[in-house]
Amino acid sequence: MGKEEQEGEEYLFKIVLIGDSAVGKSNLLSRFARNEFDNNSKATIGVEFQTQVVEIDGKEVKAQIWDTAGQERFRAVTSAYYRGAVGALVVYDITRRSSFDSIKRWLEELTTHCDTTVARMLVGNKCDLENIRDVSIEEGRSLAEEEGLFFMETSALESTNVQTAFEIVIREIYSNISKKVINSDAYKAELSGDRVTLVKDGANSSKESMINFSCCTK
Repeated sequence: MGKEEQEGEEYLFKIVLIGDSAVGKSNLLSRFARNEFDNNSKATIGVEFQTQVVEIDGKEVKAQIWDTAGQERFRAVTSAYYRGAVGALVVYDITRRSSFDSIKRWLEELTTHCDTTVARMLVGNKCDLENIRDVSIEEGRSLAEEEGLFFMETSALESTNVQTAFEIVIREIYSNISKKVINSDAYKAELSGDRVTLVKDGANSSKESMINFSCCTK
């Protein structure tokens, strides 16, 4: 492949937002994709997605971000949408310990349903609510280190670290291609209707590139 052809490559990465209901997944997505926040946001039913374009090393990367319903009654429906995901933001609410306690279960579900390397970030959302915090930054960071995840706290309301969190995951996916953690063809996707199909690859994720990010820098 010639240099000019390589520079013109385009990638479509499927990224899923997972976590308990009401942790702020939909508002994280709307803040990233449209720079909007909805105070009256309703629970997601099934799956919704938005596409955002990011340029990395002169290449156009389209991140198709899927917002999955957190309610238990939708779990059987949404599990099918994990297939083909190459990135995931696993979200909890820093004011609700129960949502943090669910993280390992969500990670297990992600591992069960994804069949390729996945760039994963643990996101503690609603860090603007420091006065009613129920999960410390240290606890979030410790869990991320234990599970080999990136870590960041965010506020969709105040737009704190939202752009950065998504971009870190997108760049990690692209970096995995560059480092040939898995073959780059596995990340080239074809969009058909509202479904994304990616070439299956069985490589395991490398933990050597794990970085932890603290939250809410003023």
